[in-house]
Parts: sequence; structure tokens; C-alpha cells
Amino acid sequence: MSLPPIIYGTAWKNNATKTLVLQAIKVGYRAIDTANQRKHYYEEGVGEAIVDSGIPREQLFLQTKFTYASGQDHRLPYDPHTDIRTQVQQSFQSSLRHLGTNYLDSYILHGPSTGVGLTAVDWQAWQEMEKIHREKKTRHLGISNVSLSQLQELYQKATIKPTFVQNRCYAQRGWDKELREYCKEKEITYQGFSLLTANSFVLPQIQPVATRFNTTPTQVIFKFAMQIDIVPLTGTTNSKHMKEDLALDFTLTEKDIEFIENIALQ
Repeated sequence: MSLPPIIYGTAWKNNATKTLVLQAIKVGYRAIDTANQRKHYYEEGVGEAIVDSGIPREQLFLQTKFTYASGQDHRLPYDPHTDIRTQVQQSFQSSLRHLGTNYLDSYILHGPSTGVGLTAVDWQAWQEMEKIHREKKTRHLGISNVSLSQLQELYQKATIKPTFVQNRCYAQRGWDKELREYCKEKEITYQGFSLLTANSFVLPQIQPVATRFNTTPTQVIFKFAMQIDIVPLTGTTNSKHMKEDLALDFTLTEKDIEFIENIALQ
């Protein structure tokens, strides 16, 4: 299945994960993002919601992540004493069990092991992910929480190139403009998270645009993202907002786009 235009994100929902994901699927979400990182996600809850939804697997886009031990708590999905390649395999197999599937649509490296450059550990993890891809157990690979220079290094040296980048998107940085431009050049799909929580200060400024379209500032942000080639993640726990985030049947003008792109740069 190809990636739908908006993704339901499941971070920080803990024991409410099953209920919220089921609710999201019922109102129309068909792309679900999670991670095998019990510290911030409850992957098993996602799988339980999928089963209860009754939606055929092929109608869902499922994406999860491999997270290094430094980003985990004590509830690790692998043996931390094994090598990285083994950890990737153990985490991946655990994800398949949690999600009740025999393949993923997208498997993401949850972030490089350091803030600068890519290490031998990162390459070992990526190469094991490439192996999973070659075995047709995941249709796409990607990376999250990555800088432009790290993405460039990965793209240049990887045998299987990333299909997706998932980053926190800040208005103060032009909505990750330089990295998005590189993604566009290389035909990598950019997924943006924290579009609202990282940029709540811009919402009042967007109200006049929302009023003109009889929508909410939140809807304007998500529509803006789509129009500049960002696939947005929404993690709302509010059923009304879930529906609103899918109801984006309006088009912002070029002037609106320019205004929002530069809203925190002026």
C-alpha cells in the first residue's frame, strides 16, 4: 500500500494506545506510525487495535522503528548484550509479533547513534535493515531524527536508499527547509512530526487564514504541510480533532503558503 497523505502517530499514549488507534482507524486513518520502544510507544496496543478494527492488513500502511538501547528503558525488545545486527533482527521480529503481521510497509532507524555523522554502529544497523528489505519483509526503509549532513551521508553510501525521513519540524527552521529540499531532490518522502506541539506559538498568527477557509489553525497547518510535500503526523487523542485532521478539502493560496513558510523567520 502507498503512504496515505496523513499518518496517525502513536507516541506517548501508553495504555490508551489500543483505544485511540482503534478510534483513529474507525474514522478513516490508514497509516499508523509506532516504534518498538516501550519507553514512549506501546506497539502491542497498536497491533491489538488493528485486529479489533477488522480492516484487512493490505488496507493499512504500518510503520515502526528500531531504537538503540540508549533510547530505551529497561523494557528492551532485544538482548542488549548481542551485536547490533542481532538487535535489529530481534526488534524487527518482535515488531511483527506485536503488530500481527508478516511484513511492514516501512521500517525506520529511529535516529543515528550520535548527533554528528554516522558511526560503524549506524552502518551495521542500516545494513541489517537492508537485509530485511531484500527479504521482502519490509517494503521501504527510512530514518528519523536526522540532520541534513547525516542524511546525505546515508544516501550516498547506502546500497538501499531511504524512502522516508521522519523529523520534528520547526517553523523557526523554515519547517526543515534545507533537508526537505534535499529529500525532494532525491525523491525521499518527508514525514513531519510535532508540527503543532513544536510550533504552537504560530497558531494564533494563522487564525485569520483559518477564518477565511472556515477551518481551524490546526487544519491549516496540516494542509500547509501537505502542500509543501510534508506528510504530517497527527497524534491527537481527541475524536473531534481526528475527524477534522482528515477533513482538509480546501487549498491554500501561494500567498498563504509563503506567509506560513516564513512565519517564524520574520
